[in-house]
Amino acid sequence: MITVDEIMTTETHTLPATATVADAIRVMAERSVRHIPIVDSEGILEGLVTRHDVMAVLDSTLRAKAARRDPSTIPLAEIMTRDVITVDAGANLRRAALFLEENEFSCLPVTIEGKFSGIVTDADLVSVAINLLEQLETRKASEPE
Repeated sequence: MITVDEIMTTETHTLPATATVADAIRVMAERSVRHIPIVDSEGILEGLVTRHDVMAVLDSTLRAKAARRDPSTIPLAEIMTRDVITVDAGANLRRAALFLEENEFSCLPVTIEGKFSGIVTDADLVSVAINLLEQLETRKASEPE
């Protein structure tokens, strides 16, 4: 059985709920990421901010001229998804992938003993699929006809 911890991204950049939308934009641009886990000082996951969340805030701010707010004044606590579904690091990767597909999620934060430890994204799963396809193609190419 392949487990989530075998492919999860562990070098993630997190932010506290007090960080701002401008902070999230900066991190997403600098790190080329679409998801930012929001954690407290003890490493407990409090929420998740996605590129979609940030774009929705920017779009609504631009549309509502009267309600324009500077992204540097909007705390992530206002826009983050709370009660995020997580997966344990030792969980079955196939089941986690099926869960992502069935629920149309683009990521699952990973926890170990309740603390945030990484993230599995749809991009991680595509990388696994590509690797498996390459292995199959190599195996088929080396088989005698």
